[in-house]
Amino acid sequence: MQVAVLDGLCVHYTDTGPASGPPVVFANSLGTDLRLWDKVLPLLPASCRYIRYDMRGHGLTSAPKQPYRMGQLVGDAERLMDFLEIKDAVFVGLSIGGLIAQGLAVKRLDLVRALVLSNTATKIGTAEIWDRRIAEVNAEGIASLSKEVMVRWFSRAFRDKPEMMLWKNMLERQPVDGYAGCSAAIQGTDFYSTTAALTLPTLAIAGSEDGSTPPDLVRETAELIKGSRFRLIRGAGHLPCVEKPEDYAELLSVFLQEIGHV
Repeated sequence: MQVAVLDGLCVHYTDTGPASGPPVVFANSLGTDLRLWDKVLPLLPASCRYIRYDMRGHGLTSAPKQPYRMGQLVGDAERLMDFLEIKDAVFVGLSIGGLIAQGLAVKRLDLVRALVLSNTATKIGTAEIWDRRIAEVNAEGIASLSKEVMVRWFSRAFRDKPEMMLWKNMLERQPVDGYAGCSAAIQGTDFYSTTAALTLPTLAIAGSEDGSTPPDLVRETAELIKGSRFRLIRGAGHLPCVEKPEDYAELLSVFLQEIGHV
């Protein structure tokens, strides 16, 4: 295990690949930890340095009391990259990780040379949806909504596999403060104007069966950034890196090659 203590927050991360390799940083989705990328990493170019981390309130990272602000989550990523002395990274963010990616690119363009915005948008959901979800989690626990989350996360075919239960377990074992806290951060975020001002290389990835950030929403986000490209992974839901890791890795590898990162 690797840990960075950043302004009192203990952040769990992994740092693999050659230390001198071009860096790629991954930020996971709400309710998951850095194992989200386990199937993808072995399929990516061996020349890169890959950094994954558990965001605030998730996995083995500290879980301060809720609520959280998006600025805190962006700041956590910023401080981790400064701690590891990383610049000019490709930042891969899925769902809330994609919001963190957008915020970081606006704040610290020296840290981010390209974005992969996976299954995300400039604004996700409505205030009313997040109010209900936060209230339910605080009153009844994460297990109360895990069944409906699996429907949004995965295609019907994947939900019939035993592996789906592992992801359900992962979700339910996240700290309530972490899940509700990050939900509040999503609720308060709308990056439309700032993301529309970005000009860096961007790959947007969507899953055809995504119940949280449908393909059209991801496509609209991609269209805000000049020169971006949009790719659809068919037969996958909100976590295509889990359902279709080979397809996901191919898209990411091609993008890294096209922008000269490898």
